[in-house]
Amino acid sequence: MRYRVLGGTGIQVSVHCLGTMMFGSVGNPDHDDCVRIVHAALDQGINFVDTADMYSAGESEVIVGKALRGRREDVVLATKVHFPMGEGPNRGGNSRRWIVRAVEDSLRRLGTDWIDLYQVHRPDHTTDVEETLGALTDLVRAGKIRAFGCSTFPAEEIVEAQHVAERRALGRFRTEQPPYSILARGIETSVLPVCRRYGMGVLVWSPLASGFLSGRYRAGRVVDLTAGRPALTPARFDPALPGNAAKYAAVEELIALADEIGCSLPELAVAFTVAHPAVTSAIIGPRTLAQLEDLLKGAALALDDAVLDRIDEIVPPGTNLYQPDGAWSPPVLTDPAFRRRPPAERAAS
Repeated sequence: MRYRVLGGTGIQVSVHCLGTMMFGSVGNPDHDDCVRIVHAALDQGINFVDTADMYSAGESEVIVGKALRGRREDVVLATKVHFPMGEGPNRGGNSRRWIVRAVEDSLRRLGTDWIDLYQVHRPDHTTDVEETLGALTDLVRAGKIRAFGCSTFPAEEIVEAQHVAERRALGRFRTEQPPYSILARGIETSVLPVCRRYGMGVLVWSPLASGFLSGRYRAGRVVDLTAGRPALTPARFDPALPGNAAKYAAVEELIALADEIGCSLPELAVAFTVAHPAVTSAIIGPRTLAQLEDLLKGAALALDDAVLDRIDEIVPPGTNLYQPDGAWSPPVLTDPAFRRRPPAERAAS
């Protein structure tokens, strides 16, 4: 396994990062099986493990904590904060009040004294970014976390956070964790260039495009919309919907390309993400040991320029053929009140 430096921190992390979103009730509820997956990944050279407090309502962190007993010193451990973790208006978000409480909860569930990378899971427009950076800086000084980053932030908010950190002499986001795949290349336009500009590490999630690049969903075949990923968001997978035609057409071309170079579609998909010069590590999130083994088969795959050119022809750079599951949309797009003056003020005279 190859290692890269994480965002100028000097911390060396594996190019594949083990994601644990599927550990626990929402994926694999067998704790012992999940522990075996973690150990198998570590034995293959992966030293980077990513989780979040909200994965299976904290159960994922508990499982990761079990798996790392006796091996904690050898692992770069990342987790995240933001999403609600209980009833009440102040049990989530990016406020100092919540972050200080949430990090203690994560440390307890993980069974560790420190977190290597603590990430803000999504932006929060109710909290000044200076408030968030100040709380995270204090946690570094207290020794509870080693570095901090953001996840699924738009380029303009990454830039703002960097400027605030410089002006206020605060610690800065060292990493960004965005969605990235052959089918979702939008971050190539601004997020990835901004991260390179500020020397940030990049951990990409969903390299298999929510399962679209697993090879299970093919054009001209019946898709069971009541099971697996399609059951969660059937509109994304329904072949009868016109908006999905481009995705299924691209998948067929990518399968043909993978066959031509002698690899599987998932291997091609993951190798594509780590070929970008701004990407530090790609998060692979297996639910079973077999899935982990299949993904690791492609760890040595290096795509040459001819193959990358072919991918660019199938899905042009900077193009999103779909909006990734869980991707963040700013309130200025989701809330009409940000885009509409009061009715009495809309006329020019």
